[in-house]
Amino acid sequence: MPTYRSKSLLLALSTAAAISTLAAAPSAQATGTQATGPRTQADPRPALTWTPCARTDLGGPATQECATLSVPVDHADPAGPQLSLAVSRVRSEDPAKRRGALLVLAGGPGGSGVQRLTQKGTKLRAELGDTYDLVALDPRGTGNSTRATCKLPSTDRHLTTLRSWPAPDGSIDANIDRSRRTADLCARNGGAVLRSLTTANQVRDMDLLRRALGERRLSAWGTSYGAYAAAVYAQKYPQRTDRWVLDSVADPDPARLARTWMYNTGRAVEEAFPDFAAWASDPARGTDRLARTPSRVRPLVLSLAARLDRTPRESTTPGTPLTGNHLRQALQNALYGEANYPALAKLIAAASSTDPKVKPVLTPDIAGPLPDADAATTIGVICNDVRWPTGPGTTAAHRRAVREDRARYPLTAGFPANITPCSYWKWTPAEQPTRITSSGPSNILMVQNRRDPSTPYFGALKMREALGDRTRLISVNKAGHGSYLGTGNSCGDARVTAFLTRGVRPASDVSC
Repeated sequence: MPTYRSKSLLLALSTAAAISTLAAAPSAQATGTQATGPRTQADPRPALTWTPCARTDLGGPATQECATLSVPVDHADPAGPQLSLAVSRVRSEDPAKRRGALLVLAGGPGGSGVQRLTQKGTKLRAELGDTYDLVALDPRGTGNSTRATCKLPSTDRHLTTLRSWPAPDGSIDANIDRSRRTADLCARNGGAVLRSLTTANQVRDMDLLRRALGERRLSAWGTSYGAYAAAVYAQKYPQRTDRWVLDSVADPDPARLARTWMYNTGRAVEEAFPDFAAWASDPARGTDRLARTPSRVRPLVLSLAARLDRTPRESTTPGTPLTGNHLRQALQNALYGEANYPALAKLIAAASSTDPKVKPVLTPDIAGPLPDADAATTIGVICNDVRWPTGPGTTAAHRRAVREDRARYPLTAGFPANITPCSYWKWTPAEQPTRITSSGPSNILMVQNRRDPSTPYFGALKMREALGDRTRLISVNKAGHGSYLGTGNSCGDARVTAFLTRGVRPASDVSC
């Protein structure tokens, strides 16, 4: 079964982390909204006690270690209540070759860095040799770190409800009601932990990890939302960065942030879809072939979604029929990588069957609700980071925007322009988002697929423009989300590896 990027929830900014948290030791986990007790004194270098990770059957490096990092709920009160963050590392085995520590940052908000390191550690070690200790953390609210909760009903935690997919007729009334309900429940149940879930706090936590590791500077490989967090770190702590890789990054507009990321999804999906259409019409696909030519795949999908809007089809998951929005959601997730195409093709074929006995098999990302803590983290970060439109005209504006977006980008049926719980959020942002600028060392490399369904190329160009001469851009002629060690593009991979291992960065932007 392919790996789906369901961590991305409302924004589709995740990097393929599965929902469960697998690699961290049990002692690293703290659930609920209660933080640990206060420190007795501020510690300039937090302590880490490393032990073998509790699970060794996950395909990660056998030498992977886990620990727990204590961070303050409120960095303005470092001796106050603390949170526990799960951290992990794979140490360099050759001190003579070791340059420092490379921080692996997962996407989301809500992706587990520990699990990302487990999934990519062996491949990274093969690429990078012993140049780095590979390190990762589960950001607050994520994985085996202290979790938050909104206590949302399970019906509100499916991807097709967490994301604001309009009704089949384009109505957003149910989305408005659900957004209000979600904001109310998060305010009632989230407490200080949920309130603390911001990019700014993740960046401060990253710097505490640097101190705990005893490193003067860090290198980093951040993907998707992790790339945005890495960009913010490089802006706030430029002299603490060594070699910095931003993989699949979004438009950093500080006035909008996630509003822009979500809105860009419609065009991004349209630009990535032709790769799936070409794949699904290739005779080599055998029983997974959906049409004779690429031009026939799009109308097939659109007409099937419209038919499922009218008459959902019973699936193999009891109580969860395949609807038009389920199909659209499965499509968007599948565009993250070609490895996901076969499962989507089988879903489309089963849903198109004239045999009433054939029941589509829902892919895991659309088959059931997400855990409450995962939903709370994604909602919390995007709503806490920046102010969203509120007030009497908000719903009317969203109705107009959804109508326009549905007409312009039918594959996403208006959800990128729809209302979210952030329009009813009870907390105002505690601080202004960081503006990314060209001020700082020229030690950043960007790598970006040209047809990314989540963090589109045209959005990444905004980050490229903001960073100016601080960065170079490797543009990879591939579809999918996550470029380095993700698409099989040897040109792009080699450029990133050369930068991380030898400091070789192109003199100008490069196309691969």
